[in-house]
Amino acid sequence: MPASQPPGSDAAALTLLPGIALRQGRVHEACGPARRLLAAWAMGATGQHDTTAATVWIRPAWNGDRINPHGLAPWAHPGPLVMVDCPQGIDLLWCAEEALRGGSAALVVIDLPEPPELTPVRRLHLAAETGAARARTHRPGQDRRQTRSRAPLGLLLTPGTGGGAGVESRWHLDSLPPPPDTYGRWQLTRLRARTAPPAAWTITKPTAYSPGLRIAAAGGIRDPVLC
Repeated sequence: MPASQPPGSDAAALTLLPGIALRQGRVHEACGPARRLLAAWAMGATGQHDTTAATVWIRPAWNGDRINPHGLAPWAHPGPLVMVDCPQGIDLLWCAEEALRGGSAALVVIDLPEPPELTPVRRLHLAAETGAARARTHRPGQDRRQTRSRAPLGLLLTPGTGGGAGVESRWHLDSLPPPPDTYGRWQLTRLRARTAPPAAWTITKPTAYSPGLRIAAAGGIRDPVLC
């Protein structure tokens, strides 16, 4: 990232909704019962910038939960999704490190059975930085903003309230009872971040295939905002 680009700035971030962004070239954590849905939102936001951007989703092979492309479709196009099943726990972080370092994937999702320790998270950050440098060389004809959008982003999925050491930010997503005329409603909480305070949003989706999510409430803000 250029020295003139301050950490956490909008130009170097993947925006999910107004005021909700993930810094690219870094590793973040999503926890809570709906954490995989947050990964789908990130995948959809990535696809808005580049429809060919690949998402690598790394998961334990022994976990019976599977990503259904039809269930993913309301949030993101499943075409660029690459699923990786790891037979051993030690392979999860290794595969993530390699995927981030390669620079070809815009988003690397790592579904973990427990939060990782500090050392492997640091290695993932370094791999993402290396991948960002490599991504800048993939398309030399792109302008600077387009090139930065290809910096890989790592997203750790952890159970409970998370707790991965050294992550750039930690988010918790849980479902809420939706109103009768709404497809879904969720509570998104930013538990911690290096460059932003804790915050919470109530997010809704009017219909299954409506074009975007709505922020129904964010702090003292009550006016819906359409993404």
